[in-house]
Amino acid sequence: MPLLRLVALFLGLSLILGLSIWLVTSLSHLYMQISFTAPILANLLLLLVIVLIGSMMGGYIYYVNKYTRKGSRRKKSKRQVIKARIPEEKTQVAAQNLQALRQHVGKIQDKIAQKALLNKSQQIEADLQRGEVKVVIFGTGSAGKTSLVNALIGEIVGEVNPIMGTTTKGETYSLKLRGVGREILIIDTPGILEAGIAGTERGELARQLATEADLLVFTVDNDLRQSEYEPLKILAEIGKRSLLVFNKTDLYTDEDREIILGRLKERVKPFIPPSDVTAICANPQPVQLPTGEIIEPSVEILPLIKRLVAVLRAEGEDLIADNILLQSHRLGEEARKIIENQRRRESDKIIDRYQWIGAGVIAVTPVPVVDMLAAAAVNAQMVIEIGRVYNVELDFEQGKELALSLGKTLVSLGVVKGAVDILAKALQFNVATYIVGKAIQAVSAAYLTRIAGKSFIEYFRHNLDWGDGGITEVVQQQFQLSRRDEFIKSFVQDAISKVVQPLSEAWGEEDLEEMEEAQKLEVVEEMAAQLEDDW
Repeated sequence: MPLLRLVALFLGLSLILGLSIWLVTSLSHLYMQISFTAPILANLLLLLVIVLIGSMMGGYIYYVNKYTRKGSRRKKSKRQVIKARIPEEKTQVAAQNLQALRQHVGKIQDKIAQKALLNKSQQIEADLQRGEVKVVIFGTGSAGKTSLVNALIGEIVGEVNPIMGTTTKGETYSLKLRGVGREILIIDTPGILEAGIAGTERGELARQLATEADLLVFTVDNDLRQSEYEPLKILAEIGKRSLLVFNKTDLYTDEDREIILGRLKERVKPFIPPSDVTAICANPQPVQLPTGEIIEPSVEILPLIKRLVAVLRAEGEDLIADNILLQSHRLGEEARKIIENQRRRESDKIIDRYQWIGAGVIAVTPVPVVDMLAAAAVNAQMVIEIGRVYNVELDFEQGKELALSLGKTLVSLGVVKGAVDILAKALQFNVATYIVGKAIQAVSAAYLTRIAGKSFIEYFRHNLDWGDGGITEVVQQQFQLSRRDEFIKSFVQDAISKVVQPLSEAWGEEDLEEMEEAQKLEVVEEMAAQLEDDW
């Protein structure tokens, strides 16, 4: 019983007892006077006084117990709310992420990817309700991870059967720690950095299990190699709470052990505090004495157990909430990447279709002014359709305005002239002299339409924003990507089959005689200037 309740009960009962004594003394005189004339009435009065005093004392004790218990429960409840407040907020955010994920999943066309994401989201939802803390043992195959797991579980819950051979999948063990309210799952992962295809696959599984851990125990048997440092740093940067364990300390002298431990603490200090770096010996090697007697040294696992218990007691709820939040965020990012790739593929199909439509329109249109209007109309419709892929609705006037704005940028940056020069050089050995001018004009228009379309993808991807560098930087970047030799070769091959060959078949003998009188170079320069004016 709390001290405050005892004091209140003692004071209250003392007061009631004092008043009762005073009341009894006063009523005794009255009883003596009444008893001479009406004995029965005097006895009833005495009984009434006894019942009244008993009721007062019983009522006081009842209300003291009731209100002090209620206050105690309220304080206890308040403490529990404060303790669980942070994890609850994080799990609520995770639930919101999963709700947004479901909306994204409905837009994914790949049914296999869609189903995989839904399965992962259901697993995270199950984790929201689970009662275990996942502790994943991670590191190279030579670091003694399995020995660490055996020693850890054996020290806490007694003897366990040793795991034979190399771990090829996540082996899971369950245990309870005093002071930790949740069940703890110890997961032994395959070793990382192993050679061969099988080793690579096991390493990928280990990394996947590590990213799903509530708490990571990274195990090494010496100073960190760069190949070990990088995965540990990456896991820490994504928010994975980690302990670093220096195992196999029996292989070193006391001096060397302290030097290695100091180096480890210093190297990981930016993302793991020194208190989370411990030295252990999970499977000490037998020692032979000069007498020939062989001694089996005892396991030194206590430093890790103490740190593990301290972290789980202080941060267990937060670790679970942080992990659930991290998993939901990563799953949302995965869904967004799938949708982004899907949108790019759809947009590329639109660009591919309109670039050759534009080239065809220009190839069969003899009047330069009509060429410009036709190209603007084609590009405007392309912008509208790309916008629709990114859930942006534009009318024709808005599409045309955006197309003309980007066309002016192409001209001002010299992209139009650059495109004509590149394509003229690429086409001069593949196109008959009599149609070279018109072919360059049509193919260049297709090329510029492609650059425009790719630029608009970036515009819609960033929510109708050209970014810090503006439209100029986006256009220049797309032009540089489109002038690579491998792309030009592929583009010209498509252009020959889709523009040049149909154009060659459409020209007659009179056109042949007329065009052969002009010099090829003069035609190229004239058409380049005309195309630049059109844009």
